[in-house]
Amino acid sequence: MNDAVRVALAQVDLVVGDVAGNTARIIEYAVLARDTDDADIVVFPELSVCGYPPEDLLFHAGLRHDVEAAVEKVRREVSGIAVLLGFPEYDDDDIYNACAVLHDGKVLAHYRKHRLPNYAVFDEERYFKAGRQPAVFSLNGIRIGLSICEDVWSRGPMSASRAAGAECMLVINGSPFEVNSQDNRERAVRARVAETTVPVVYVNHIGGQDELVFDGGSFVMDADGAVVYRAPSFDQSMHTVELEGTAKGVVVGRSRIERPGERVERIYRALVRGTRDYVTNHGFPGVIIGLSGGVDSALVLAIACDAIGADKVRAVQMPFRYTAAISQEDSARQAQTFGIQYDVIPIEPMYEATMRQLVPVLGETEPDATEENIQSRCRGLLLMAISNKTGRMLLTTGNKSEMAVGYATLYGDMAGGFAPIKDCTKSLVYELARYRNTLGEAIPERVITREPSAELRPEQKDSDALPPYDVLDPILQAFIEDDLSVAEIEQRGFDRQVVIRVLEMVKRNEYKRRQAPPGVRISSRAFGRDWRYPITSRYTFPT
Repeated sequence: MNDAVRVALAQVDLVVGDVAGNTARIIEYAVLARDTDDADIVVFPELSVCGYPPEDLLFHAGLRHDVEAAVEKVRREVSGIAVLLGFPEYDDDDIYNACAVLHDGKVLAHYRKHRLPNYAVFDEERYFKAGRQPAVFSLNGIRIGLSICEDVWSRGPMSASRAAGAECMLVINGSPFEVNSQDNRERAVRARVAETTVPVVYVNHIGGQDELVFDGGSFVMDADGAVVYRAPSFDQSMHTVELEGTAKGVVVGRSRIERPGERVERIYRALVRGTRDYVTNHGFPGVIIGLSGGVDSALVLAIACDAIGADKVRAVQMPFRYTAAISQEDSARQAQTFGIQYDVIPIEPMYEATMRQLVPVLGETEPDATEENIQSRCRGLLLMAISNKTGRMLLTTGNKSEMAVGYATLYGDMAGGFAPIKDCTKSLVYELARYRNTLGEAIPERVITREPSAELRPEQKDSDALPPYDVLDPILQAFIEDDLSVAEIEQRGFDRQVVIRVLEMVKRNEYKRRQAPPGVRISSRAFGRDWRYPITSRYTFPT
C-alpha cells in the first residue's frame, strides 16, 4: 500500500491581536479536521496565532508572552492530528516569522521565513530577522517541506527544501487581495513547481484587517503545475486533499476547484468583506451613511447592506437649495428598496446661522469654495452627531479619483471612520454599481446615468473642475500605480498640460489624504500604508 497523508486546508478568519480567540479557533478546527475529515495534518495561515499583519504589536512584551503560551497550549491539548501553525518566534532580541508542526505533544518541524517582503503594504524587515535553514519532516512515510508566503515568490527557499529531501511542500500565507492576486499567486507557485517538480499545498488567510482584505483562494498544485484544488474566495472553509506517495513521486488527488469569479465580482466581494469585518471586529452596532443621490453614496449603501444587513444601516439625506429634486427622490427610493432607516435633515438653517456668525469676521464677500465647504461641513457635523449618539460608525463615501485630486472637503464629506470605496476610481464605481444591480434591485438607474455633481452651487458638474473621468482615471492609474513620468503618460495618448494639471493636484492634496479614514485596498497601490508621498515637497513636474 502506498504512503498517504490527508491534509486539511483551514482557510479561517483570524483577527490581529486576538491570540486567545485565534488559539481557540485553531484548536476547534484541528479537532474538526481530525474527527470529521479524518485528516492527518491541518494547515493554518501565516502568523495564525497572532493574526496578520500584527505590525508594531510585535514589539509589545505582552504579545510575546501570549503567543508563547498559545503555541504551548496547542502543543499540549491537541492530539491525534498534526497541526501546522504560524507565529512570531522570539529569540532574545530577534523576532522570526515562523511556523511549526505540532503532533501529539512533539514538535515535528520548525521553520523560519527566509524572504521578508519590504514593498507595497509589507514592511517585514522592520520586525523580523530572516531564517536560513529549510525544514523537512516525515508524516506517514511522505517527506514534507515547509515554506511561508514570500518564500515561494523567488528562487531559493523551496529549492533548498527539495534538496533537503522534500517530496511536497506546505506553504502558509498572508497574501492580501488585489485585482489580479489569485492569478499572480498561482503563477508564482507554478514557477517554483517547475523548478522542484513537487506538489504544493498553499493555504491563505481570509478576512479584512484595516485596509487589507485577505481573500483566501487557498489551492493545491500538482507536480505538473496544474491546480487540482482551489478553495472559495472570501469565505471561510476547510477541505481535505489526499497526498499519495508513489514510485514517481507524490500524487495529489483531484478535489473541488472553485472559480475566483470575474474581476468586478471579486472587487465587489472584497469591498463587502472588508467593510463587514471592519465594522464587526470593532464592535459597532451599525453604520451611518450620508445619502446624497449620487452614485458613490448609493454604492456604499449597497455595500453596507450586503456586508452587515439593512437593519444595521441608517442613511440621512441632507438637502440644500442646490440639491436637485431627483437626488432627493432617488435617495428615498433606494432607502425604500433596502428597507433601511432613513432620515431627511435640511441643512439650510445651519448654513445660514454659520454665515451670519462669519460676517463680522470675514465681511460681505463673494461666494467661493468657502461657502461650498461650509455646506459639506454642516452635513459632516450632523452625521457625526448621529454617529456619536447611536454608536454607529459613519461610512465615508469618497472614491479614489476624488481623493487623488483633492475633490473632497476636510471635516465635511471626508469625515467618518471607514471608506469602503476609497481605492475605487470613479470609473470603477460605475462598473460596481452596474454589477450590483445584476444581483437584484439596488441602485436607481438614474443615479448611474446622470452626470455627476457635488451640488454645492447652481448647475455644478464634476467636469467643471476636473477632466472627464475617462481621461482622469487612466492618468491617475499611470501615475499612482505605474509610477510613470509626465512624458510616459503623454505617450499613452494624453494631453501634456492635462497630465501636468492632474499630477499637480495629486501632489498638493497629500495633506488631505493623510487625514482621510482607512478604506478597503483593492489595487496594487492604494492611498494608505503603501502610498508614502511627502506632504511638503518642492518637486515640480516638467512642463
